[in-house]
Amino acid sequence: MSITTEGGVSPARIAALAARESEIYASARPKTRAALAAGSGAFLDGVPMHWMRDWPQPFPMLVARAQGAVIEDLDGHVIDDFCLGDTGSMFGHSPAPVAAAIIEQAGRGLTYMLPTQAALEAGALLAERFGPMLWQIATTATDANRFALRVARAVTGRPRVLVFDGCYHGTVDDAMVCLDDGRTVARPGLVGQVADLTDLAVAATFNDLASVEAALAAGDVAAILTEPVMTNSCMVLPEPGFHAGLRDLATRHGALLIIDETHSISSGLGGYTRTHGLQPDIFVVGKCVAGGVPTAVWGLSPDVADRFRAYDATRAPGHSGMGTTLSANPLQFAALVATLRHVMTPESYARMEAGAAQLCAGLTKAVTAHGAPWHVLRVGARVEFICAPGPLKNGTDAARAHAPALEAAVHQALLNRGCLIAPFHNMMLISPQTSSDQIDRLIEAFDAVLGQLFET
Repeated sequence: MSITTEGGVSPARIAALAARESEIYASARPKTRAALAAGSGAFLDGVPMHWMRDWPQPFPMLVARAQGAVIEDLDGHVIDDFCLGDTGSMFGHSPAPVAAAIIEQAGRGLTYMLPTQAALEAGALLAERFGPMLWQIATTATDANRFALRVARAVTGRPRVLVFDGCYHGTVDDAMVCLDDGRTVARPGLVGQVADLTDLAVAATFNDLASVEAALAAGDVAAILTEPVMTNSCMVLPEPGFHAGLRDLATRHGALLIIDETHSISSGLGGYTRTHGLQPDIFVVGKCVAGGVPTAVWGLSPDVADRFRAYDATRAPGHSGMGTTLSANPLQFAALVATLRHVMTPESYARMEAGAAQLCAGLTKAVTAHGAPWHVLRVGARVEFICAPGPLKNGTDAARAHAPALEAAVHQALLNRGCLIAPFHNMMLISPQTSSDQIDRLIEAFDAVLGQLFET
């Protein structure tokens, strides 16, 4: 009788590794366990945000401090951080120019619903980094995507958005759909959803331009909302010609093209869009754009900006449904200017790319040496190992490649060896502060864990 495996590893071996590593983790953190027992009862399920439960440890790690590419927990363990706040701290924890800007702005006030000179500086720097667009500021990329969709619907007069099966666009309701046997349905697990999301969204298949054209044929799609690279799952790269095809189809069918770079900002200076010459109508990026201060930016092409101004001139006064009181506050602009001018630089990206290439090569060597049926991908400073053969083509492939129990055991084992990677997938980021020695330690830890999984 054949035994079903995850990533080529038997369930018994995965369970043994997970149990052993969980015990090591728990026994090494008595202060953390005591602190949680005393103070976590005020939070729902013991954590300030529900997705903090998704880390594979038996109980959360409490961070005492973080600097550069290192985290120290409450029990004094110093850990090389390759998660980096799931891209929020991609340039390292508390970059010195950002920390100084925050301190200086704090002495001048944190929010007052009026612009500052730093806002004007930020506008020029955004155009320099990402291209000649007309910008607005949000607090999160989720908000920026929501606002971008409002603009798209306003200027096209159409109700629906096209997204890709398996996509990630934060917590935008409209993107919470997937394909079930070729049919668009609400994504399972969405809390409290009562509206029919298929009235607002249609799902297509990544890397399949025919599926996109079929979805656009009805003439009711206001915008294609896409990541340049599928992330927050097993990573999927675009095939040659896919993005050019999207641009052409959007233009021919009267839909706007929205590029969400919230994760793929790792691709290079200006994100995947500028690195690969994409031409979006609306551009969105968040997370690390202000060095870790909650900030997102969304930009309209000059043509779309003109169309929106014309629409806005005819709109009755009232609530726009866009913007929040704390969006575009002076603290955001201070951190944004510091990041764009001093941190998000060609030199930083060069260091990040070199380190990521080192990591990708080392992980690939370990996978090959142990005969694991896995593969490793890199997009700029972002590296992922995938517990299945590759390459993956679309969201269906990504879902099939996901190995939850195996990945959780590997994550826990890496953490016990001093290396933190993202909990939601197998993502690792290289910051400008990440050293070659840190990368070598992660490669060595990964090799040791594979040895336990695949040793005969």
